[in-house]
Amino acid sequence: MAKVLAVDDEKGILVLIKNALVKDDHLVTVVSDAAEVAKMNLGAFDLILLDVMMPEIDGFTLCGRIRHAVDCPILFLTAKTLEEDLMYGLGLGADDYIVKPFGIGELRARVDAHLRREKRGRRSILYAENVHFNLSGKELFINETRVALTKSEYEICEFLARYRGQVFSKEKIYETVFGFDGKSDSAVITEHIKNIRSKLNALDVDVIDTVWGIGYKWRQ
Repeated sequence: MAKVLAVDDEKGILVLIKNALVKDDHLVTVVSDAAEVAKMNLGAFDLILLDVMMPEIDGFTLCGRIRHAVDCPILFLTAKTLEEDLMYGLGLGADDYIVKPFGIGELRARVDAHLRREKRGRRSILYAENVHFNLSGKELFINETRVALTKSEYEICEFLARYRGQVFSKEKIYETVFGFDGKSDSAVITEHIKNIRSKLNALDVDVIDTVWGIGYKWRQ
């Protein structure tokens, strides 16, 4: 059982979300006015669903305002699939997105996948040249400098670093990291990789290679 917050100005969507997730015994709080979110104890939630296109305060703006206050996965509900929109949203700290219209089965599976990921145990340290991972704290360091990665960015880096030299498709990375069939979600990985590269390049580190037509690998 998890505590889920769903924010959407369409009350019909909120009813659908709540009815779907209570089937998995989750406690679902629904909010139709995004302005109310700032008054809530966001730390009490295990996962947050945010609609992108809302009046007054859109989902991107709301995510930017609350990301610093929460450590849980944030998933966008969106009809926007343009690359620049995805990159912008993920850059704000979101973990994933679900494209509208979505099926109840997909919603339940995607939420379950992200909640399972949060429960994974971490131990010890992983080294990859001048990059090292604090596995218990989900932190990546370059020399002594901690890189400010989102959870999803960190998970992608750790997965590629664990199997450095091996090439993985975007679909395989998504399936492994998020625990959900990634056939329709490869764009998420593309945008996360762009954000990761930007943050690593700022510290003069370039370790993720694109193997054109196949996927990505962590350089040996």
